[in-house]
Amino acid sequence: MNVFSYRPAPEDLSYTFGGRPAVATVTPGTVVELYTEDCFGGRVQGVGDLPSKVCEFPFLNPVTGPFHVEGAEPGDTLALHFVSIEPARDWAVSTTFPHFGALTATHTTAMLHPPLDEVVWVYEVDAEKRVVRYHARRGDFTVEMPLDPMHGTVGVAPAASEARMTITPDAHGGNMDTPELRAGTTVYLGVNVEGGLFAVGDGHCRQGHGEVCGTAVEAAMNTVVAVELIKGVSTPWPRLESDDHLMSTGSARPLEDAYRISQHDLVTWAASLTGLDELDAYQLVSQGGEAPVGNVCDTNYTMVAKLPKAYLGGPEVYESAHARLRSLGEEYLSSR
Repeated sequence: MNVFSYRPAPEDLSYTFGGRPAVATVTPGTVVELYTEDCFGGRVQGVGDLPSKVCEFPFLNPVTGPFHVEGAEPGDTLALHFVSIEPARDWAVSTTFPHFGALTATHTTAMLHPPLDEVVWVYEVDAEKRVVRYHARRGDFTVEMPLDPMHGTVGVAPAASEARMTITPDAHGGNMDTPELRAGTTVYLGVNVEGGLFAVGDGHCRQGHGEVCGTAVEAAMNTVVAVELIKGVSTPWPRLESDDHLMSTGSARPLEDAYRISQHDLVTWAASLTGLDELDAYQLVSQGGEAPVGNVCDTNYTMVAKLPKAYLGGPEVYESAHARLRSLGEEYLSSR
């Protein structure tokens, strides 16, 4: 088994997709062990560490990478299977911001009311019990919630030599912030430049759908990703596959356009997999699908369209990459 380990120094972190050279080259079939820093670069460690004081814009939401995948060319698809995602520390943080989030005025949603307070919450991360502990800042309330690690940000370099801030989700991936990107899931990303140049970051111990306040339970992660390359198969928008579901993503503003993109991709994908007439596929997705929200606070919003594979007859997609990578991940875990 080909295993590659990479832990970036702070100066090695990237804040864009595109616009910088690869940190390493990996071959298809490689299992990559990564360390990813949290969205604040580890600078917010206590309730007194306000991001506006300890962080510097635009150096937020760092990603680890990019990685050049040998043989990847425009028109191909990268398959990244998340073998494991585990918190690297026993604490995590979340915040509210004066001008960021779904329920506050922003630079594009101008309001006369005062901005929200900037407040930091520190969560205890109990990896052994598989919980995180929420403590109210303005009261004695506390509660445990299940640990459900995921990555908010994964993507490849955009086309046409473009560089996009990591906070922006689009057709290249980016900051989609969907809890569906957990261990056991494979994400498919269309290759736009030679090598693909994928990167991963923005670990969350858990996140509600929508990431309503603008941040999740933000944490550094030790993550293992199995990499595959599907030659000659394009992917218009990031797609996800779990053992039981196929999922399409769409990122745009307004939110209904993100919804339409994800639903359109799932309907046309389902039609191509089954041979159904497009309207028949439209009807099937309409009655059997789900629509989890990714984020409703970033520069673009993200929606997910999700359908059980059983409704499609259990199709094999992307040359059965998910099954192969799942098996490779199980082999990796059993060897550790």
